[in-house]
Amino acid sequence: MTSNDIPGRSPVERARLEAQNQPMLALLVEAGFAQIEPDILQPADLFLDRSGEDIRTRTFVFTDPGGRELCLRPDLTVPTCRYHLETATDVAAEARYCYCGPVFRHQPLGADPMHPREFVQVGMEWFGDTDAPAAEAQVFALVVRALEAAGLSRYRVKLGDLGLFTSLLDSIDMPQRWRQRLNHQFWRPRAFRELLDTLAGRRPRARSETEDLLSRLSHASEERTVALIEEVLELEGIPLVGGRSIAEIARRLHERARDREEKPLPAEAVALIESYLDITGSPDEAAAAMRDIATQAGARFTEALQRFEQRFAHTRKAGLDIDTQRFSGVFGRHLEYYSGFVFQVEVESPTGWIPLAGGGRYDGLLSALGSPKQVPAVGSAIHTQRLTIALEAQG
Repeated sequence: MTSNDIPGRSPVERARLEAQNQPMLALLVEAGFAQIEPDILQPADLFLDRSGEDIRTRTFVFTDPGGRELCLRPDLTVPTCRYHLETATDVAAEARYCYCGPVFRHQPLGADPMHPREFVQVGMEWFGDTDAPAAEAQVFALVVRALEAAGLSRYRVKLGDLGLFTSLLDSIDMPQRWRQRLNHQFWRPRAFRELLDTLAGRRPRARSETEDLLSRLSHASEERTVALIEEVLELEGIPLVGGRSIAEIARRLHERARDREEKPLPAEAVALIESYLDITGSPDEAAAAMRDIATQAGARFTEALQRFEQRFAHTRKAGLDIDTQRFSGVFGRHLEYYSGFVFQVEVESPTGWIPLAGGGRYDGLLSALGSPKQVPAVGSAIHTQRLTIALEAQG
């Protein structure tokens, strides 16, 4: 399906959108990305489980006559991953895909030209890359080059790196479950702050009706925890609700019980995390601030910082002015499958800065979707309807 097949637009609007999008798509094809057309209908659970809260709450979900939950694709990254897994002879072999097609998102506050329910994405996905910094720089540069070729002249770029944050947590001595929770809450600033304060002992742990049970579980194995949960539910006649199994409830309670026995995060570890999250500035300025952190963090953070610097050396060689771009330690976009470098190109609108294009690295997504092998991946997409409006605003 091409943008010409989408209903609801006049012939003039469709022609204008096609004239805008096809040169961008041609640029990606020329760069070695094969054009594909993934299915519009997708299994709903893939998006609901893998994409994060922002996409989950905006996905159109329905049940087919056979009882299977499906959705209209809210983006094209997951459908492209599925296409690759279903068609590639070797899923770990390098493959590059590009696309131009409609996606669908519920708009809780109502649709408007900047927030349509249906719009076209032009984008690319690169699987099995063998040089991460170079591939990330190339994808980033291609997106910026495509936008500028379309005529965009005024925009800003936001940068982040979840790989740096993960490497920093790996360098700090703490239970692995704490790292997992901090990573999970990264996209939720308030919840992240509350969790960090709790782990640091700066926020008292809330007492609950389960305190007595937690005391009994403090030194119990997970198997004994399951048995105790079953015993309590049976004695109290409490039914299971919310779709969680006894094993899942037991695992969470077992973690809470173990947390009661752990020492709080040291103040210097908390300060290290906060120092990283406070970093803002150009890539060069951010790298300088991270070198100070690297003297206290471990080898994995130093390696991640080296990849960061290599990436932007490649970006500068591609002709992009990185001095005008801004890195932020707290920036991660709103798709929870990202695992490393992320970026977002934004334009100013009457209501503030609006994302026009974005992307990044998501090395774990194909495995989460069923790949038998670990496959590195990086990609990006452009919101073409917003691009049209931005171009009109910029004359």
